[in-house]
Amino acid sequence: MTEELRIENLHVSVEGKEIVKGINLTVKKGQVVVLMGPNGSGKSTIANVLMGNQKYNVTKGKIYLNNEDITNSKTEERAKKGLFMSFQYPAEISGVTLTNFLRTAYNSLKGTNISVLDFYNLLKEKMALLKMPDDFSRRYLNEGFSGGEKKKAEALQLAVLEPNFAILDETDSGTDIDSLKIIAENINKLKEKLNMGILLITHYNRILEYIKPDQVHIFIDGQIKKTGNYELAVELENKGYEKIL
Repeated sequence: MTEELRIENLHVSVEGKEIVKGINLTVKKGQVVVLMGPNGSGKSTIANVLMGNQKYNVTKGKIYLNNEDITNSKTEERAKKGLFMSFQYPAEISGVTLTNFLRTAYNSLKGTNISVLDFYNLLKEKMALLKMPDDFSRRYLNEGFSGGEKKKAEALQLAVLEPNFAILDETDSGTDIDSLKIIAENINKLKEKLNMGILLITHYNRILEYIKPDQVHIFIDGQIKKTGNYELAVELENKGYEKIL
């Protein structure tokens, strides 16, 4: 069986307005597929629909995960099947440490009750892989975090939860160049270690200098207008959307 996340003829509306107007897109295990488009084009709508956000109404089309129709599945069901989403603006949760948050999420997704000690050892291993300081996991989730630290926390979530497919919504948002390099390096490590499929949503080319895509889609006005490889992203950076299309 081919392991893939697949969208077929997807149409999505929000409050009666059509945002996504019939797209087809496939991410295979081990691939990096990029969705690029200007602000307000509907890229984040696709991310939210893939994770089952009830605010968005799928009016036509299907979403498949490993050939299973998940179009109407709940968010937690999709997560348990191996789907993960990182947010453009991760929420802050005061009073909940990153360790406790991750242990709760791990137990929920894996259907287990891992001991505190066993989880500590697991977390320590993942943090060593990502070269994170020990005190990072003891901080309250995203509270007082810089943009780069929030993205690093989500990379740690990826490492611990080990999804099959990750939807990364503007991972480069709010990060400086040094943080971006570290985040990209961590994503590359996890992709190789887990053979993870990645749908990377962005409107900048800069992250693609560090995470090389297998395929690039240009998404404007609810539709995929052009598809290519990394060179298409470079051309877009140099010429802009109008000249490209």
